[in-house]
Amino acid sequence: MKFAALEYSWLFFILAGLIGLFLITAKRRTALLQRFASAGALPRLSAGYSRRGHRIKMILTVTGMALIIIALLRPQWGFVWEEVHSRGVDVLVAVDVSKSMLTNDVLPSRLARTKLAIEDLVKELKGDRIGLIAFAGSAFVQCPLTIDYNGFLLAAEGLNPEIIPLPGTNIESAVNQALDSFATGSEGVTRVLIIITDGESHEGDPVAAAVKAAKENIVIYTIGVGTTEGELISVTDSQGQSSFLKDAEGRVVKSRLNETLLQDIALKSNGMYIKATPTRFGLEYIYDRKILAMEKKDLSSNREKHFLERFQIPLALAVFLLFLEPVVSDKKNR
Repeated sequence: MKFAALEYSWLFFILAGLIGLFLITAKRRTALLQRFASAGALPRLSAGYSRRGHRIKMILTVTGMALIIIALLRPQWGFVWEEVHSRGVDVLVAVDVSKSMLTNDVLPSRLARTKLAIEDLVKELKGDRIGLIAFAGSAFVQCPLTIDYNGFLLAAEGLNPEIIPLPGTNIESAVNQALDSFATGSEGVTRVLIIITDGESHEGDPVAAAVKAAKENIVIYTIGVGTTEGELISVTDSQGQSSFLKDAEGRVVKSRLNETLLQDIALKSNGMYIKATPTRFGLEYIYDRKILAMEKKDLSSNREKHFLERFQIPLALAVFLLFLEPVVSDKKNR
């Protein structure tokens, strides 16, 4: 047996308090009667009162209330197997983890803000499969397409510039990695790629990759993180000391948002570009306004245990006992 609503367990403390109150009241009643009459006269004065009947009434009331609490806890035992079908859209999120994403022109940083937005997105998902691609100078699948949202969030939490040793920002590699990921098990399923980056692409041809993705019926949405004015890139060394990133010639590097490139990628793949702002990152907007309107497909089918609700039993007993309580008399037949 298991209980599906243990959050109501605190009600037993209230019940225990009521039992204590009943006992204290009964003890005070006895003390008052003893003060009112002598020990010899007390049995004659209370001849019409049944202590046994009073105890039974109290037991019926307390037991009925306890059974009501047990019913609220939703006891379950026994189960049946049910076929569960998952319908939704396949969504891959490609996140730029290059060092430019450590820039704090978006607080707390571009990458940290992205992680928070991804966490908010997962709360909105309704049966869709989601996967994660990390990219910098190269790309790899951090989490394959799944409906295990907790596992996906663990993978997203691990995003940082150290997971990809090759520096740079190769958006083309992220798109190609998505094409490979979608090719396995996504036939006939609506497919979406969301690219989150500052757009500073230094390698490959991401626009050509977007055209290729469009031919495979993959819609690409791009989210630009950062500002067009740019900001210096702050990095922390192994000793915990912060400094600004410098190029090979010793000059500090300023990272700027490349909106033009991200707009071209989205345009070539029938998608949309959104610039992240402090009040609206863009992921929830894409999901609510675009992905939810897409045609849903059967993504998976599996059997799950469905435990049978048994709250009716203690509830029925509680109702019976509480109806029985007024019938029981605490008066003696004379």
